[in-house]
Amino acid sequence: MVCGWDERAGRAVRSRRSKKGGPKAEPADHALGYSRGGFGTKLHLLTDGRGTPLAAVLTPGQTHESKGLRPVMSAVRVPDGKGGQWRHPRALAGDKAYSCAWIRTYLRTRQIERVIPQKADQVGRRGGHRHFDKVKYRRRHVIEQCVGWLKELRRLGTRFEKLAVNFLAMVKLGFVHRYLRLLC
Repeated sequence: MVCGWDERAGRAVRSRRSKKGGPKAEPADHALGYSRGGFGTKLHLLTDGRGTPLAAVLTPGQTHESKGLRPVMSAVRVPDGKGGQWRHPRALAGDKAYSCAWIRTYLRTRQIERVIPQKADQVGRRGGHRHFDKVKYRRRHVIEQCVGWLKELRRLGTRFEKLAVNFLAMVKLGFVHRYLRLLC
């Protein structure tokens, strides 16, 4: 025989468990996975032309770099100052991992200049190399410097946090630290 009090207590515990965190609060894999470099997390970072971080997205280690482009681009909202509409960047620089058809289409529909070198297996397509601005591509060093600066923060370089939301919070705290250094 089950007492009504015990049954209600069980329901209350179950309902508290289901509410905690919500369904989309934490990915099932905690943004951890195996890649060539070992077990880890990929940080997709978007910066402006001066290296100021604007947005970050986490994916598991085995996820391809191009999978983080849409989430990180949609995370940034920059008002244009005219009517509250948000604008896209004028150009996007990336390495050869971002040289695929859907990214070219994504950037073309938003009228964003693509500063991405072609892969070796794509050179013969569409009549050889497309125009590639090497001067703009060299400015990609600012994002590499921003990643290096974030890695200097010990907690980010080693990922002490188990949960991806906590790690992303530490990354954003690193952004705040960077913003404060730029203001002073």
